[in-house]
Formats: sequence, structure tokens, C-alpha cells
Amino acid sequence: MAKPKRKYVCTECGSVSHRWQGQCPDCAEWNTLVEEAPETKFAAKHDLSSGGRAIIFESLDMPTKPLARTTTGLAEFDRALGGGVVPGSAILMGGEPGIGKSTLLLQAAAAIARAGKDAVYVSGEEATGQVRMRAGRLGLADAPIRLAAATSVRDILTTLADGTPPALLVVDSIQTMHSDMIEGAPGTVSQVRASAFELIRYAKENGVALVLVGHVTKDGNIAGPRVLEHMVDVVMSFEGERSHQYRILRALKNRFGAVDEIGVFAMEGDGLAEVSNPSMLFLSGREEPVAGSAVFPALEGTRPVLVEIQALIVRLQSGATPRRSVVGWESSRLAMLLAVLESRCGLNFSSAEVYLNVAGGYRLSDPAADLAVAAALVSALADKPLPLRSVWFGEVSLSGEIRPVAHSNLRVKESAKLGFDQACGPADDGQSVAKLRYSGISGLMALVDRVMATA
Repeated sequence: MAKPKRKYVCTECGSVSHRWQGQCPDCAEWNTLVEEAPETKFAAKHDLSSGGRAIIFESLDMPTKPLARTTTGLAEFDRALGGGVVPGSAILMGGEPGIGKSTLLLQAAAAIARAGKDAVYVSGEEATGQVRMRAGRLGLADAPIRLAAATSVRDILTTLADGTPPALLVVDSIQTMHSDMIEGAPGTVSQVRASAFELIRYAKENGVALVLVGHVTKDGNIAGPRVLEHMVDVVMSFEGERSHQYRILRALKNRFGAVDEIGVFAMEGDGLAEVSNPSMLFLSGREEPVAGSAVFPALEGTRPVLVEIQALIVRLQSGATPRRSVVGWESSRLAMLLAVLESRCGLNFSSAEVYLNVAGGYRLSDPAADLAVAAALVSALADKPLPLRSVWFGEVSLSGEIRPVAHSNLRVKESAKLGFDQACGPADDGQSVAKLRYSGISGLMALVDRVMATA
């Protein structure tokens, strides 16, 4: 009998190599090749074109049952999911250790169980006593959750097959699960893929909402094979800084809803509390204007969130290379914006250190933040504060023009609701609302003139 060949699979791109290498030859990532158990090879007589069960094709205009959802009792969780969990769906939730994944799911399971539905929580990392201690600290000890500590997928599915399928099944975490059908230790590529496949198949066949907790790598990606994210229906990321109070639940993939909705929570002593007005977390409460500070109405799905952008300019006396430090925004975007300000407006940033920070630990990816960043930079350079109750938004092009952005009116209305009286954005791209005046800015030169004219 021929000796089976070893096969190494890249956890990032899925490429296959027959020998281990430190760097993947396809995606150039380091230390991502993991040995996979050899596959069973069939003889040539095993022809897959016969011997199977004939499938039935359907047309697109056939009547379909309306999508049913189960609310979790947490409005912010339901918002990120698109309205609640769908029976028979598989949800993968990733996040850094200690960010609050287990706490959030325990609170959601308790809310569903208290509503009269069956909820099962399987922990592969903690003993049942540890989970009960957390539940007692959160005030959830009276919730009728079925709790177990297990790592064998066969044991879990055998136990669940004896009774009525639950409404919610939480597995914490998928990297600790083990299938005896596959060789290898828990957490390997083959084990994670096989365990997830068996759990997802059970959920689909029995109409169970399945939530899998996933570990993340140092880069923030979910550990394990990339195919795991393709197998599930929803991929969620629980983000936040441990030094800050807020947590953001973001949908990266959602087959049953939008992927741009977020849920905002605040970590408190008795668990995660929902935040109905997240703008108050990211805005400072000062009453005096400060140079280098601009407020930007970011848009997360259908929810505007106002955040404060802070800039600091430090002039250098020597010929040292100036630093560019960015927290919460793309450093490449800052470099482009500084180049446009120097080239189109004649401002000198080359001999100064530039520090940019998004207050509250918030991370911005909206291109509409360009104008707010530019306003903060010009204000810090001129040492002239911007109007206290003003917001800034707009995308800056390489020519220095302010380009229109999506949902300008929604940003303006949310700013007016929070007490701001002035909004500055692209020309002819917004409208004034009650108690708020909209000012259009055509280019960066107009922005510089406006800031320099500020008293």
C-alpha cells in the first residue's frame, strides 16, 4: 500500500502544497501552512454520474414562505442581524479575547430562554461552573438555559437528537470542537471544517439558529480555514478597545440582511448594555472650542454616528524626519490628504509632525471623513478653532474638489437632532433643516479661507 502523501493547506488563501514552507507561495503570508489529514481516494470505477438521487429543479417564481425571525431580546443585536436570528441559519461571531463575545451570547440566550423558547449553550473552553458564575454576575442565573461543557461534536449531536431541536444553539468556540471522523487535534484546518459542517448540517435540517464563536488571529481575521466563512450565513465581528467602554457588533456577511448595520454596546459591571445614542460615546462634552477638533457625522448602515476627529501639528526645529501618527483612520488616506493640502492650497506640513486621532477609539472607513480631517488639520496648523457646534463631511479629490457623498440629508438631520447648528459639506449636496444651517464648500481653498477667517 502506497504511503499517503502529506498535504499542507494555507489558512488564508486555501492553496495546497505538498511540503511545509514558512511562506505561502501564492498569497505570501507567513506561517499559514497547516498539515491536513489525507483524503480518501476512490478508484476509477467510482463514477459520480450515476447511482445518486435525482434532484428536483424549481423556478424562480414559485411561492416562498416569508422569512421568519426570532428576536433575541437585545435590540442592538437584532439590528446588526437585520431584525433577529433566522431559524436554520448559521452565524459565525469573531472577536478578540476578552472583548465580550461570550457575555453577549449568554445575554441573548437568556433573553430567548426567558421568552419561552429553548436555548442551548455549549462551552468548549470553560467549565459549567465558570459559565454559571458569569451568569450570576450578569443577573441571568434564573434563565432556563440548557448548559453543557463538551468538545465532541458526536456527543453534542447525539444528545440534541434525543429531544426537540432548540431555537438557539450556541457553540463556544468552534476551534475547540472535535470530530472523531477526522484525524487531527482540535483547532486544525480539517477539524474546524469538519466540525462546523456537521453542526451546520444539523441546524439546517432541524431549523435551529446556530451561533459559532470563532477565535481571531493577531491581524483580526477569524482563525481557521477561510472556507469556514463561506459555509455560514452570517459573519459578525465584535470590535472595540479594552481601554474604552464601547463595543461594536458589525456584520461582515449577511445572507438575510444588510451588511452595513451595526449594534453598539457599552461594557458595564453587570454586562453589556445597549446604547441607543452612540454619538454621545464619541463626542467630548466641552463647552469651549479647541483648535484641531472637528466633528464628523459618520454613517453606519442607516444609523448616523457623530465622532470627533482631533489633529495636532508640532513644528520641528531640526532637520529630523517628521512623524505621521494616525489612530482610527487610514494612514495612506492621511498622506494623500496632506499632499493635496500642500499642492493645491500651499500649506506646509513637510516640516511638521502630524498626529491624528479619532476620539473614543472609533475606526473610520467612510471616505466622507476627508473634509472633517482636512478641517481639523487646517485648524491645528493655523491654531484657530472651528465653530463649536458644526459638523463637516465630504470626500476630497486629488484636484482639491469636495465631492458629494451618500445620505447627506440623513447626516444633517442627525446633527440637528443632537444640537448642532451648522453643517459644512459638498456644494449643492445638502439641505438646511430646522435649527441647522448648511454651507456648501466647493474646494479645499474655500475650506482654508473659511478656517482662516474664523475669529
